[in-house]
Amino acid sequence: MTGKGSGNRLSRPIVTIAVVGIALGLAVMIISVAIVQGFKSEIRNKVFGFGSHIQIVNYDSNYSYETNPINKEQSFLSEFKKIEGVTHIQVYATKPGIIKTKENVQGVIIKGISTDFDWTFFDKYMLAGSHFTLSDTIKSNNVVISEKLASLLNLKVGDNLPMYFIQEPPRMRKFKISGIYQTYMEEFDKIFILADIRHIQKLNDWDENKISGFEITINDFDNLNTIANQVFDIAGTKIQPDGGKLRIQTIIEKYPYIFDWIGLFNTNLWVILVLMVLVAGFNMVSGLLIMILERTHMIGILKAIGAKDISIRKIFLYNGAFLISRGMIWGNIIGIGLCVIQYYFKIFSLDQESYYIEYVPISLNVSQLIFLNIGSMLVTFIMLIIPSMVISHIRPINAIKFN
Repeated sequence: MTGKGSGNRLSRPIVTIAVVGIALGLAVMIISVAIVQGFKSEIRNKVFGFGSHIQIVNYDSNYSYETNPINKEQSFLSEFKKIEGVTHIQVYATKPGIIKTKENVQGVIIKGISTDFDWTFFDKYMLAGSHFTLSDTIKSNNVVISEKLASLLNLKVGDNLPMYFIQEPPRMRKFKISGIYQTYMEEFDKIFILADIRHIQKLNDWDENKISGFEITINDFDNLNTIANQVFDIAGTKIQPDGGKLRIQTIIEKYPYIFDWIGLFNTNLWVILVLMVLVAGFNMVSGLLIMILERTHMIGILKAIGAKDISIRKIFLYNGAFLISRGMIWGNIIGIGLCVIQYYFKIFSLDQESYYIEYVPISLNVSQLIFLNIGSMLVTFIMLIIPSMVISHIRPINAIKFN
């Protein structure tokens, strides 16, 4: 059925177009999935960098950055380390403040950190200077600010940073910039400053054991709810010595609007996948119909000598499956090849102000590739069953006369 001859002059270019359509459709699907997953992963990781995956805070109605404290010494901390998937636990405290320079005034959130803080995320996006080192004995006046704030306030590494805190009585602290980071997540970059937690404790008249809460980092976002439930069972059900309780909140609950926006990526992705599969399927259906029509004479002869409809249909379906497989092989080569090139060489860049990312991100795993290939193969093959039913309506006497 795939040999050369006058009987397939029309079907050969049609079939070639169908195979090319399948290849391009699968390549587009692979690239789309890789880019969408890459975007979701990159943006999620940036949000995690500012707040980790799970936070433990005071259970009250206060959702501002001016928090009610909890005790740093908790008996359940050792139990968290036994939870599979928990990679790091750190303390933090937050407080609103105002930066005032000669030319500008800017409201910010100062995030106090301690010696247990993981700098991996901010080191990755550090543009100038470096992070500061904390000791158990000496309070540090160094801070790390964003490039967004540095640009707005005309500041650089080594400059003094005066901050004012609206409280009774109002207070002022003078810091020194040790590092400048840039994540392009403007919502966070324009407000967050990292400083020694002891400054916040002093400003709030807290003792050294008072903090805003704990941040817990995990190794797999897909297990976030499962681990959060385990954390809740350990810490969320206990009554504190002062009679209060602790609230366990995930990063999704803290920033729902960001994750709702990320969730829209899945909707767009499914639209692309469905359209590509349908286009590839209809191309293949057209190709198979042409092949059947061009071989009506052959079908009539086979029926005349006793061949059953199901046997003849299998011939065309097997041939269709072979053509689909050939198109999918080329689709995988093209799609995976382009993804690998972008992943390693980062050819396609983006406007970070608009997309929060410097280049088109790529993230694709084996299970997604298998799903795409099996799903595309099944849907396209099932679509071929409909045109193959035409064979059942071909009468041998009419088909043999057909030319």
